[in-house]
Amino acid sequence: MARYHIETYGCTSNRGESRAIERRLRDAGHRRVPLESADVAILNTCTVVEKTERNMRRRAEELETAVDDLVVTGCMALAQGEQFSDIDAQVVGWEDVPAAVTNGECPTTTPDAEPVLDGVVGILPIARGCMSNCSYCITKHATGRIDSPSVAENVRKAEALVHAGAKEIRVTGQDTGVYGWDTGERKLPELLDRICDIDGEFRVRLGMANPGGVHGIRHELADVFAANEKLYNFIHLPVQSGSDDVLADMRRQHRVEKFRECVAAFDDRLDHWTLSTDFIVGFPTETDVDHERSMELLREVRPEKVNVTRFSKRPNTDAAEMKGLGGQTKKDRSKAMSALKMDIVSEAHEELVGTRREVLVVEPGTGDSMKCRDSAYRQIIVQNASEHGIEPGEFLEVEVTSGERVYAFAEPVVTPDAGPVAAD
Repeated sequence: MARYHIETYGCTSNRGESRAIERRLRDAGHRRVPLESADVAILNTCTVVEKTERNMRRRAEELETAVDDLVVTGCMALAQGEQFSDIDAQVVGWEDVPAAVTNGECPTTTPDAEPVLDGVVGILPIARGCMSNCSYCITKHATGRIDSPSVAENVRKAEALVHAGAKEIRVTGQDTGVYGWDTGERKLPELLDRICDIDGEFRVRLGMANPGGVHGIRHELADVFAANEKLYNFIHLPVQSGSDDVLADMRRQHRVEKFRECVAAFDDRLDHWTLSTDFIVGFPTETDVDHERSMELLREVRPEKVNVTRFSKRPNTDAAEMKGLGGQTKKDRSKAMSALKMDIVSEAHEELVGTRREVLVVEPGTGDSMKCRDSAYRQIIVQNASEHGIEPGEFLEVEVTSGERVYAFAEPVVTPDAGPVAAD
């Protein structure tokens, strides 16, 4: 697992975001260490005044030279990301930091795989372990093969979360696409259908599902999404490379065409949906041609959410024994892919401007703002939330006013007398 160093600047809200980042990193088995021992540094920035901005820029330059990988997040990263454009760093939103650190590895769940209610968000681990044997991933050593509780048991847990006040249920696991494989059945579509049948007003987000597991159920799964309004039209399919040769060396269970066929199944059944995917750049056997194939695939499928991570060796994995690429090569490829990613994501957010959308208010954001999600799980920020009387758990209609690199901003649709319009 990764050894990380984190530094936080600014207000209480920033410190809260860093605590949330660290909690997710610890759950995934990563370890906090002093800077001199770290694989990756995380800089959570502030942007109050010009002097602060200069300090953040200077600290980023110092950290860049101290570690192999630097992740910059926080207020300055989101509002003035261009200030870090000539620094070799991944500039991401708070919630994307754990994915940027994890080197393409599967997420882990809580040790006892029990559901957790965090505000109005219910975390539902549906299984533990995976069916993959990726050459770069150390998570498999900790979790083992897939162990799937029954559909009925997971539905009972989901019902308990809804009854406890959950408005968003996040279905999680190392690889949700292979849920049920240990029993000889592919049960994910049935489980999602059953969860959506629970009485109540809530939304369901499906967590990471590798293309190898989704491919065999892609049509059935896409039908479930199309039939259930409670399901966010969102799927996280980590492709990791656009080169079949690299995927073979990674020992991934899919090839590029299978990934394309999964995407096509959702394109056929959903008018509007969000594709999230991951790329690892600089894998030891990745050539210039392989990298360009990944860039071509990114241009082709244009996912609205992309995690770009540089390969780093994990102890006791087969990939750690391979002769690695030079650090500058990995940096150059990461920078090129990250720039393309930002162009694609910014374009997607800009296309939302002027549209009206129903959103679920999920949790407080920075300052007096609220993080909301539309039907395709796009993050939409409503500022001055207290003035509008908006609280987590509410459904309301908003109009998108601007699009940024990481998310969009919106204003509640109001009537002259009644205030914000509640969604039906």
